[in-house]
Amino acid sequence: MADPDRKRPWRAVHSTYALADRWLRLRRDVLSLPDGRTFTPAPVIEHPDWVDVIALTAGHNIVLVEQYRHAVGTLRTEFPAGTVEGLEEPLAAIQRELLEETGYASDEWHLLGTAPVYPAFQTNRIHSFLALNARRIAEQELDEGELIHAYELPLAEFITKVEAGTIELPALQLAGLWWLRTALTERGVPGTSVLFP
Repeated sequence: MADPDRKRPWRAVHSTYALADRWLRLRRDVLSLPDGRTFTPAPVIEHPDWVDVIALTAGHNIVLVEQYRHAVGTLRTEFPAGTVEGLEEPLAAIQRELLEETGYASDEWHLLGTAPVYPAFQTNRIHSFLALNARRIAEQELDEGELIHAYELPLAEFITKVEAGTIELPALQLAGLWWLRTALTERGVPGTSVLFP
Protein backbone atom coordinates (compact mmCIF):
# COMPACT_ATOMS: atom_id res chain seq x y z
CA MET A 1 0.00 0.00 0.00
CA ALA A 2 1.28 3.48 -0.90
CA ASP A 3 2.44 5.75 1.90
CA PRO A 4 -0.04 8.69 1.99
CA ASP A 5 2.66 11.00 3.42
CA ARG A 6 5.18 10.25 0.68
CA LYS A 7 4.21 13.16 -1.58
CA ARG A 8 3.47 15.69 1.13
CA PRO A 9 6.07 18.48 1.35
CA TRP A 10 8.49 18.73 4.23
CA ARG A 11 8.26 22.07 6.01
CA ALA A 12 11.14 24.17 7.31
CA VAL A 13 10.35 25.37 10.83
CA HIS A 14 13.70 27.10 11.41
CA SER A 15 16.60 28.14 9.16
CA THR A 16 20.08 29.50 9.85
CA TYR A 17 22.90 30.44 7.48
CA ALA A 18 26.39 29.06 8.03
CA LEU A 19 27.74 30.96 5.01
CA ALA A 20 26.38 33.63 2.71
CA ASP A 21 28.49 35.28 0.03
CA ARG A 22 28.42 36.23 -3.64
CA TRP A 23 28.75 32.63 -4.86
CA LEU A 24 26.59 30.59 -2.51
CA ARG A 25 24.53 30.53 0.62
CA LEU A 26 24.74 27.51 2.91
CA ARG A 27 21.53 27.11 4.88
CA ARG A 28 20.69 24.68 7.66
CA ASP A 29 17.01 23.87 8.05
CA VAL A 30 15.11 22.20 10.84
CA LEU A 31 12.37 20.25 9.07
CA SER A 32 8.96 19.04 10.10
CA LEU A 33 8.33 15.75 8.29
CA PRO A 34 4.84 14.72 7.11
CA ASP A 35 4.65 12.03 9.82
CA GLY A 36 5.29 14.58 12.60
CA ARG A 37 8.96 13.86 13.20
CA THR A 38 11.61 16.60 13.19
CA PHE A 39 14.74 16.29 11.09
CA THR A 40 17.83 18.40 11.71
CA PRO A 41 20.08 19.65 10.33
CA ALA A 42 19.06 19.59 6.66
CA PRO A 43 21.80 21.38 4.68
CA VAL A 44 20.73 23.37 1.63
CA ILE A 45 23.11 25.12 -0.78
CA GLU A 46 21.44 28.11 -2.39
CA HIS A 47 23.04 28.71 -5.78
CA PRO A 48 21.80 30.88 -8.61
CA ASP A 49 20.83 28.93 -11.71
CA TRP A 50 23.68 27.86 -14.01
CA VAL A 51 23.88 28.07 -17.80
CA ASP A 52 26.15 26.48 -20.39
CA VAL A 53 26.34 26.32 -24.16
CA ILE A 54 27.44 24.00 -26.93
CA ALA A 55 28.54 26.72 -29.36
CA LEU A 56 29.16 25.48 -32.91
CA THR A 57 30.69 27.47 -35.73
CA ALA A 58 29.45 27.34 -39.32
CA GLY A 59 32.21 24.81 -40.01
CA HIS A 60 31.01 22.55 -37.15
CA ASN A 61 33.81 23.41 -34.75
CA ILE A 62 32.87 23.53 -31.08
CA VAL A 63 33.95 26.53 -29.01
CA LEU A 64 35.58 25.39 -25.76
CA VAL A 65 37.22 27.02 -22.78
CA GLU A 66 40.13 25.79 -20.71
CA GLN A 67 40.66 27.11 -17.21
CA TYR A 68 42.18 26.11 -13.89
CA ARG A 69 39.69 24.75 -11.36
CA HIS A 70 41.10 25.10 -7.86
CA ALA A 71 38.78 22.57 -6.18
CA VAL A 72 40.23 19.73 -8.28
CA GLY A 73 43.64 21.33 -8.83
CA THR A 74 43.81 20.95 -12.63
CA LEU A 75 43.18 22.71 -15.91
CA ARG A 76 39.77 21.69 -17.22
CA THR A 77 38.20 21.79 -20.68
CA GLU A 78 34.57 22.85 -20.51
CA PHE A 79 31.73 24.45 -22.41
CA PRO A 80 31.40 28.21 -21.88
CA ALA A 81 29.23 28.54 -18.79
CA GLY A 82 28.25 30.75 -15.91
CA THR A 83 25.52 31.85 -13.54
CA VAL A 84 22.24 33.65 -14.00
CA GLU A 85 22.52 37.06 -12.36
CA GLY A 86 19.57 38.60 -10.54
CA LEU A 87 16.42 38.72 -12.68
CA GLU A 88 18.33 37.81 -15.85
CA GLU A 89 16.75 35.22 -18.15
CA PRO A 90 18.88 32.07 -18.71
CA LEU A 91 19.25 32.80 -22.44
CA ALA A 92 20.49 36.33 -21.78
CA ALA A 93 22.89 34.94 -19.16
CA ILE A 94 24.51 32.44 -21.49
CA GLN A 95 24.71 34.92 -24.36
CA ARG A 96 26.57 37.25 -22.00
CA GLU A 97 28.82 34.49 -20.68
CA LEU A 98 29.73 33.21 -24.16
CA LEU A 99 30.72 36.71 -25.27
CA GLU A 100 32.65 37.50 -22.09
CA GLU A 101 34.52 34.17 -21.89
CA THR A 102 35.26 33.66 -25.58
CA GLY A 103 34.43 36.75 -27.62
CA TYR A 104 31.99 34.61 -29.64
CA ALA A 105 28.34 35.35 -30.40
CA SER A 106 25.49 33.67 -32.24
CA ASP A 107 22.13 34.70 -33.67
CA GLU A 108 20.65 31.19 -33.49
CA TRP A 109 19.98 29.77 -30.04
CA HIS A 110 18.12 26.64 -28.94
CA LEU A 111 17.39 25.39 -25.42
CA LEU A 112 18.62 21.80 -25.17
CA GLY A 113 17.27 21.08 -21.71
CA THR A 114 16.98 22.19 -18.12
CA ALA A 115 17.09 20.16 -14.90
CA PRO A 116 17.84 20.46 -11.19
CA VAL A 117 21.59 20.37 -10.54
CA TYR A 118 21.68 18.30 -7.33
CA PRO A 119 18.24 18.30 -5.71
CA ALA A 120 19.40 16.50 -2.58
CA PHE A 121 21.26 19.64 -1.47
CA GLN A 122 21.16 22.43 -4.09
CA THR A 123 18.35 24.80 -5.07
CA ASN A 124 19.45 25.65 -8.61
CA ARG A 125 18.90 24.39 -12.14
CA ILE A 126 21.19 24.03 -15.15
CA HIS A 127 20.00 25.43 -18.49
CA SER A 128 21.90 24.01 -21.47
CA PHE A 129 21.80 25.72 -24.84
CA LEU A 130 22.96 25.16 -28.41
CA ALA A 131 24.31 28.14 -30.37
CA LEU A 132 24.68 27.63 -34.12
CA ASN A 133 26.91 29.59 -36.52
CA ALA A 134 28.90 31.02 -33.63
CA ARG A 135 31.58 33.47 -34.66
CA ARG A 136 34.17 35.57 -32.90
CA ILE A 137 33.15 39.22 -32.78
CA ALA A 138 35.17 40.64 -29.85
CA GLU A 139 37.97 40.09 -27.41
CA GLN A 140 37.35 38.32 -24.12
CA GLU A 141 36.11 40.40 -21.18
CA LEU A 142 37.14 38.28 -18.21
CA ASP A 143 36.25 38.83 -14.57
CA GLU A 144 38.94 39.42 -11.98
CA GLY A 145 40.67 36.13 -11.23
CA GLU A 146 39.64 34.49 -14.52
CA LEU A 147 42.30 33.11 -16.84
CA ILE A 148 40.41 31.42 -19.66
CA HIS A 149 41.82 30.06 -22.90
CA ALA A 150 39.12 29.87 -25.57
CA TYR A 151 39.63 27.71 -28.64
CA GLU A 152 37.86 25.73 -31.34
CA LEU A 153 37.97 22.00 -31.99
CA PRO A 154 36.25 20.06 -34.79
CA LEU A 155 33.09 18.59 -33.29
CA ALA A 156 33.91 15.06 -34.47
CA GLU A 157 37.36 15.26 -32.85
CA PHE A 158 35.83 16.63 -29.67
CA ILE A 159 33.32 13.76 -29.47
CA THR A 160 36.11 11.23 -30.04
CA LYS A 161 38.17 12.78 -27.23
CA VAL A 162 35.22 12.81 -24.83
CA GLU A 163 34.40 9.17 -25.60
CA ALA A 164 38.07 8.20 -25.14
CA GLY A 165 38.34 10.11 -21.86
CA THR A 166 41.00 12.48 -23.22
CA ILE A 167 38.62 15.33 -22.51
CA GLU A 168 36.78 14.83 -19.22
CA LEU A 169 33.78 17.13 -19.15
CA PRO A 170 31.96 18.04 -15.94
CA ALA A 171 29.01 15.70 -15.45
CA LEU A 172 26.48 18.50 -15.94
CA GLN A 173 27.97 19.27 -19.33
CA LEU A 174 27.77 15.63 -20.33
CA ALA A 175 24.03 16.03 -19.78
CA GLY A 176 24.01 18.87 -22.32
CA LEU A 177 25.90 16.73 -24.79
CA TRP A 178 23.43 13.89 -24.23
CA TRP A 179 20.49 16.26 -24.77
CA LEU A 180 22.10 17.38 -28.04
CA ARG A 181 22.83 13.88 -29.24
CA THR A 182 19.54 12.23 -28.38
CA ALA A 183 16.91 14.91 -28.72
CA LEU A 184 17.95 17.86 -30.84
CA THR A 185 17.56 16.47 -34.33
CA GLU A 186 14.19 14.98 -33.35
CA ARG A 187 13.01 18.54 -32.71
CA GLY A 188 13.87 19.49 -36.27
CA VAL A 189 16.46 22.22 -35.73
CA PRO A 190 17.65 23.04 -39.27
CA GLY A 191 21.21 22.09 -40.08
CA THR A 192 21.78 19.77 -37.14
CA SER A 193 21.20 16.39 -38.78
CA VAL A 194 24.81 16.37 -39.98
CA LEU A 195 26.21 16.77 -36.47
CA PHE A 196 25.70 13.16 -35.41
CA PRO A 197 25.26 11.06 -38.57
